[in-house]
Amino acid sequence: MLETLYVKDFALIREAEIAFGGGLTVVTGETGAGKSLLVDALLLLAGNRADASVVRHGGERAELVARFSLADAASARAWLEAEAFDDGDACQLRRVIRSEGSSRAWINGRPATLAQLQALAERLIEIHGQHEHQALLDKTSQLVLLDAFGGHLALRTQVGDIARRWRELDAELRALRGEQDHAERIDLLEHEVAELEQHALAPAELETLNETHKRLANAGQLLQGTGALIDWLDGDSEFALLRALGRVGNELARLVELDPRLAPARELVDAAAIQLDEANDLIARHRDALDLDPERLGEVEAQIARLHELSRKHRVPVAALKEHAAALQAELDALRGAGERLLALTRRRAQAEQDYAAAAAQLSAARRAAASRLGDEVSRLMGELGMAGGRLEVQIEPERAAAPDPQGAERVEFLVSANPGQPTRPLRKVASGGELSRISLAIEVAALGLDEIGCMVFDEVDSGIGGAVAEVVGQKLRRLGETRQVLCVTHLPQVAAQAHAHLRVTKSSDGTRTDVAIENLTGAARRDEIARMLGGIEITRETLAHARKMLAAVSGER
Repeated sequence: MLETLYVKDFALIREAEIAFGGGLTVVTGETGAGKSLLVDALLLLAGNRADASVVRHGGERAELVARFSLADAASARAWLEAEAFDDGDACQLRRVIRSEGSSRAWINGRPATLAQLQALAERLIEIHGQHEHQALLDKTSQLVLLDAFGGHLALRTQVGDIARRWRELDAELRALRGEQDHAERIDLLEHEVAELEQHALAPAELETLNETHKRLANAGQLLQGTGALIDWLDGDSEFALLRALGRVGNELARLVELDPRLAPARELVDAAAIQLDEANDLIARHRDALDLDPERLGEVEAQIARLHELSRKHRVPVAALKEHAAALQAELDALRGAGERLLALTRRRAQAEQDYAAAAAQLSAARRAAASRLGDEVSRLMGELGMAGGRLEVQIEPERAAAPDPQGAERVEFLVSANPGQPTRPLRKVASGGELSRISLAIEVAALGLDEIGCMVFDEVDSGIGGAVAEVVGQKLRRLGETRQVLCVTHLPQVAAQAHAHLRVTKSSDGTRTDVAIENLTGAARRDEIARMLGGIEITRETLAHARKMLAAVSGER
């Protein structure tokens, strides 16, 4: 519900702050006084485009602020939370338009885009003006209204949930299938895994292979080198180390008999002789085990070359080929299981499609029944609102979508004929603003209490009517105000008399500046305004009595 509206330096308004209550509030005033300025301000706060012309002459900027209660606005509250604009049980929309044409907006004190302002305003206020875009002109909104009128929003939600589940399953299927055929990928992986399992080596195995290659490649040098070492250690030469060390040991043995203190030296020489002898044996055994095997060397070099070829092919280091083989094996296992998963997903998607068809068919039947009832009810109300012979038809057209649609299997469009004998045309193409406003009023009354919008604004809904029809319009607006907050700009006393609250707009000028003032009327002031609306410039005793009688009649109905 709209609680307050503050405007400053806006059009002809210097500054004004208006408090609003529940029920029906009317705005009246002389022709040209600026009654629709409040509607214009709300439209700008609802995200409409603005230009510098809305700034009061001589002002630097126009400022507009509206405060709404969120007590009965669950959709708006949820949107605010989702967009991180939430701030308690109230909501403030603010907009500033500067004289050079720039514009800024805020939601609860936080900067917001016009798109965000529009998205929130759609959940807070619905404006029915003669020339303004209205929610009822949008086919999607018409479909929502029909579902609300028919009382099958739960069924619509079920259809939407099933459609979304189908789309999720379909997306999962497409992702699983990918761009490449699974059979081809499986064949490729089986070949690559088999190849890697045959040739790839673990790091320890790779190290052994490299050592073997090094030994085979250098076998000639090893034979020559070990043979020379054996000659140096125990050859026929008198300079061989073991022979020389034997002589040293014999001489030490003779000297030890002369001086026992040389015994430790003899022991060390004997130990060295033993170690050299063991080293000689090891080298001899290693030499004897060496074999010049060109065939084996060729095999090892071929194996190493194959490993490097696989490394280049798979773009991984030779040492990582074994790990890469494990990764390919995991992918292969997943793809082999994907066939079963594809089958399961296909079955689930087919079941979702069947569920959707059944739920959508049920929703379609409910919509057809609701469309007939809504058309009859609105047509009846149009007659009461001075459009005798006018009618509304709800056209239902199949929606030929390739996939289940969350909104159902059809779309609707409201078709109207404002006069007898005229063909129906889409509501969005109705030429007369007054007719459009009254048709919208009839639709709102027919769907009374079925939407969440807490504040509805009607601008000149009574254009082109009078007398008894005007009184009916006022009664319908008052009835609408019993469950919703309604703001109505009117020039008819029959409508104004039905209001719970009355605002008057007046324009004054001192010859250099023009100002617009807005005041809340009660008691005698309200009676006088209705008398003015009844009798024009001159207010007579009769018009005052008539105004008093009209107000008393409405008061007696409370």
